[in-house]
Formats: sequence, structure tokens, C-alpha cells
Amino acid sequence: MTPAVVPAARVLKRKAPRGFLKNFIKRRKPQLHLKSGVDLWVHLNCLLFLHRLAEESRMQAFQNKSRIIKDKHILAAAKVVLKKSRG
Repeated sequence: MTPAVVPAARVLKRKAPRGFLKNFIKRRKPQLHLKSGVDLWVHLNCLLFLHRLAEESRMQAFQNKSRIIKDKHILAAAKVVLKKSRG
């Protein structure tokens, strides 16, 4: 039995980029003092936002009878997702 070959683009990292996120937040907002697990919550929030954006973009493309998700579908989906997340 041979192992399945997975393209490099399909391999997912198992760990969050904690160092990158901490440095990014510190550079953008140096006045913030964050607890130890905040970077993981930020990473999770970003992943959930991307998932919602992908689902909404797929729905926008389906409504326009398009098999390909185009930039106009993503922009329309971003407006919907941001509006839902604000309130």
C-alpha cells in the first residue's frame, strides 16, 4: 500500500503562527497589553471569518448561476459577512 501524495499547497499547518500574530499585534497596537491566549483567539476568529466568507461567496456565485467564484462574489459576500458580524 503506497501513501497518498498530497500537493504542497494542500498541506495544512497544525499549529497557529503564534509568534507572527504576537509581533503583528504589537506593531499595530503597541499600547495593548494582552493575556497569553489572545493570539489563539485572534487566529481562530480569522479562520472563522474566512470560512464564513467562503461559504457566502459560494452562495453568491450560486445565485448568479456561476460555477466559478469571482471577485464580485467575494466583495458582495464580504459586505454581507461584515454586516452580520457587526450586529
